[in-house]
Amino acid sequence: MDHNIIPEILSPAGSMEALRAAVNAGADAVYVGGRLFGARAYADNPSESELIEGIEYCHLRGKKLYLTINTLLKEEELRTQLYDFLLPLYRKGVDAVLVQDLGVLKFIREHFPELPLHASTQMSVSAPEGARLLQRYGISRVVPARELTLREIQEIVQTGIEVETFVHGAMCYCYSGRCLYSSMLGGRSGNRGRCAQPCRLPYSVEASDGEPVLRLSKKAERKPYDACYPLSMKDLCTLDLIPDLMDAGIVSFKIEGRMKPPQYAAGVTAVYRKYRDLYLQKGREGYSVEEEDRRILLNLFDRGGFSKGYYRTDGSSMITMTRPRAQSAQSAQQKNEKNQRFLKENSKVKINGVLRIYPDIPVILELWTASKDFHIEVAGGIPESARSASAIVQDVAGRIKKTGGTEFEFEHLTVDLADGLFLPVSMLNDLRREGLQKLRNEILSGWERPAACLKYQDRLPQNLLNADLLSDKKSILI
Repeated sequence: MDHNIIPEILSPAGSMEALRAAVNAGADAVYVGGRLFGARAYADNPSESELIEGIEYCHLRGKKLYLTINTLLKEEELRTQLYDFLLPLYRKGVDAVLVQDLGVLKFIREHFPELPLHASTQMSVSAPEGARLLQRYGISRVVPARELTLREIQEIVQTGIEVETFVHGAMCYCYSGRCLYSSMLGGRSGNRGRCAQPCRLPYSVEASDGEPVLRLSKKAERKPYDACYPLSMKDLCTLDLIPDLMDAGIVSFKIEGRMKPPQYAAGVTAVYRKYRDLYLQKGREGYSVEEEDRRILLNLFDRGGFSKGYYRTDGSSMITMTRPRAQSAQSAQQKNEKNQRFLKENSKVKINGVLRIYPDIPVILELWTASKDFHIEVAGGIPESARSASAIVQDVAGRIKKTGGTEFEFEHLTVDLADGLFLPVSMLNDLRREGLQKLRNEILSGWERPAACLKYQDRLPQNLLNADLLSDKKSILI
């Protein structure tokens, strides 16, 4: 494998609680939808202020946040909502946007040219030609059509574009999720983020004019366990394929599940982080999957077992056929204590520091992140001469280390304290608060973009797509 490529663990965040749990469990990045334009309209999607909080939570910890705008937008939404929705998140440094709609692609390229764009799996990129075409129009990463084999995905990797693939979670019966069934049955369009999942319902097969016909079973006809579920696919699980996926050059391992509870996001993230790291450390010879970890994943969500999806084309074994068990991920609270820990704890940013206290000059506090990527210095008041007992190093260090409810936690602090000095507690508290706030601002400013971006045009052209894109014959390969 190319050891320069370490695939990120990309986890679902259907809520702020799930976002924090996934990061705490080891996610390198999360993907999340806002209140508009996401393919999971019924998830507990964060508000604008929560999205900004989530971006800051991730960036302080060196993680990334990708925003999903992966539905088909109406013309009016492009004109009146998309710009205002994206602008504050763009300024805060959202790391990328996943798109399906070519009109959205062009809109973002024009108005937010610095914003990385990823092609959602709903774009159905199924060949290298489609990937190359999207590269020409500013796409830096593709999530290929889910129905591709690993060999076909490798052909897309060879174009040089980043490739992100699903490694765990629900599978859609329709090609790449571009399904019209829910819309036809009940007016809830999957392409607008409102799929009612009719594929999970029981059906019967009956003869009509000598031909078999699939018919949705009425509620009165359904029996608890012997109904037929020919459209319900087992969940994907690729633990055994991790070495092959890593050797293929895939840059991001994506976990499905924005509609599932935080316990699910945390539990699955922890397992896949474990096995990615195992292969990095021990290679193929040392790689093996423990049965306990398979059980953990089934405890988190069980729809009748797992399959390897289209990577190895399991065929009919990918379908549950009998009633999907669909065990609720809420049970993970009792069955996997690790998940509870991920929900209760917040990962902290490890920092180091030096506090210098000398007579007749201001107290100096230097702070830097353990990664040494960020470094700040603040000055406080001038220490007083001790009238009785001098300040003690341990007491001073203990006061500075009280980071409380902040994002920071000291790994090491050195206190250089001259003899015969006294420091008021208020001086130390103020110095700590100022130092931590300055360090926080320094970290976040490295991700933020300038307030000014291309001026919004009140009147967009009627045709939001470039003429050359529409006329490009290769576009049919997307």
